[in-house]
Amino acid sequence: MNSSFHERSIWIQLLSLIGVLGYYFIAAWRMWESGETQIGAYVPLFISTVVLLVVVQVVAHIAAALISRPETPDERDRLIGWRAASRSAWILAVGTLSAITLMVMGVELFWIAHLLLLAMLLAETTKLTLQLTDYRAGL
Repeated sequence: MNSSFHERSIWIQLLSLIGVLGYYFIAAWRMWESGETQIGAYVPLFISTVVLLVVVQVVAHIAAALISRPETPDERDRLIGWRAASRSAWILAVGTLSAITLMVMGVELFWIAHLLLLAMLLAETTKLTLQLTDYRAGL
């Protein structure tokens, strides 16, 4: 793949988010199926997931830096990032407003916390996907 370090970094972020947080949601679903709805029981799983995400991203970025030297983002990189962020921000806004609505309705904290995490994941993966699409389109 003939791509810049910045584009490789986006691939790393996208794949690690999908993989690691996908693992979190599968594990959380299994815990919920077994009857666990107290949010405190999910804290160790969440912390270990965040640590795993950081480790995976650091190792992958080091490998990418060894393959090709990192360069400073230029105007094109910044423009692609801004465009993608502005086109995906609505997902986080909808998730946040939905979570607030659920809070007002008295829904359990378990559902609210996981809705917010899912909204953040969907917004970020959409942003990263849009960035990759813009890179491939030659913007």
